[in-house]
Amino acid sequence: MQYCTRCLYPANHPLYITFDAEGVCSGCRIHEEKDILDWAERLNKLKKIAAEYKVKTRSIHDCVIPVNGARDSYFIVHVVKNILGLNPLLVTYNKHYNTNLGIRNLAYLRSILGCDILTMTVSPERIKRITRASLENRGSMYWHCLAGQTVFPVQIAVKFKIPLIIWGAHQGVDQVGMYSHLDEVEMTRKYRKEHDLMSLEAEDLLKNSTNITSADIEQFIYPHDKEIESVGVRGIYLNNYIRWDTKAQHELMIKMYHYETMKQQRTFDTYNDVDCFHYSSLHDYIKFLKWGYGKVTDHASREIRLKRMTREEGLEHLKQYNSVKPIADLQLFLDWIEMNESEFWPIIDKFRDQRVWGKDLEDKWQLKDSILNHNFPEDDRINAVRLTKKENCNFILTPSKDVSIKDNTYDLIGRGWVDKCSA
Repeated sequence: MQYCTRCLYPANHPLYITFDAEGVCSGCRIHEEKDILDWAERLNKLKKIAAEYKVKTRSIHDCVIPVNGARDSYFIVHVVKNILGLNPLLVTYNKHYNTNLGIRNLAYLRSILGCDILTMTVSPERIKRITRASLENRGSMYWHCLAGQTVFPVQIAVKFKIPLIIWGAHQGVDQVGMYSHLDEVEMTRKYRKEHDLMSLEAEDLLKNSTNITSADIEQFIYPHDKEIESVGVRGIYLNNYIRWDTKAQHELMIKMYHYETMKQQRTFDTYNDVDCFHYSSLHDYIKFLKWGYGKVTDHASREIRLKRMTREEGLEHLKQYNSVKPIADLQLFLDWIEMNESEFWPIIDKFRDQRVWGKDLEDKWQLKDSILNHNFPEDDRINAVRLTKKENCNFILTPSKDVSIKDNTYDLIGRGWVDKCSA
């Protein structure tokens, strides 16, 4: 397996990474734009777009923002309200795997920044059927989250005739360099299906699974092109106009709005995905079993590119987190979906990438190749493209806003409004 000579990404990245003559991946090369583009000019371009939509909408809301209790939701809403001067309608898809901390973060977000919010919560029994089907079809326990998070904002934009949706970072740009920032790529049904949904639309679940009904998938169906065109809905990504640095952005939000963080089981990043029990644990372990790498590779590669971590420091994080099996979260999920391990693991095994996984003489799965086998600090190719570290990479753990609550089970129903004075 080929690995990037600068970051830690493998050639089998599911978003189709490429490498140049120096062995540097497309994601690293596009990331170099962050240090050469005129971001003041790009922000001005974003402000002009925002100004057009402020007068175009027929709603009291100027735009739609998809949010949750983690990732860059605080930063996106902060930028849209306080820098662009828009009045957003927040929308959130209830992923069912919610932590109390994430519910709390979301409540503070909408309270402190004073935003209206709509939440879609699909019946738990319906979600369980869909999740069983997505496991069988793609080895994914998270498909319903990806589908819901990417369709609900579009449905709301169409329903309330709000033509602008503002997303955070485009994964194809920020991770693998599928596009340049200058392409100003926007949200499309095609990209959603091929990459976010692993080429599995809700309608495909209906065709492929005997236990799924038309009613089960109704909330996951993307609006028709004619509906989108009639409203003029478009989805823009802030990272095309703002130099994206999720670590720095989270730390600003911690300082300004007391965003809450949490230690993760399979990565050193304490900021992203703290709203979900499984994203950086069981879901990520499944990703490792399929592709041979997990979120710690994503996070270390990002920090290497941002010059806060050396390649060797990134590899040390991989040694620590790559093979961690999230036992507690596994049982929580199995109990929820009413499945046992003897049924669960054979489903996942069907989706292992056999370029990196194989069976040994005892019929046990073994990782045939790993980035750890490609760690040669004296290698001229690695040294030729090495970035100079500019700062250290330390993540903050914040104190809990509610020490009486222990995150040990899903919190399906969101909390209510939070008093600003308690922030």
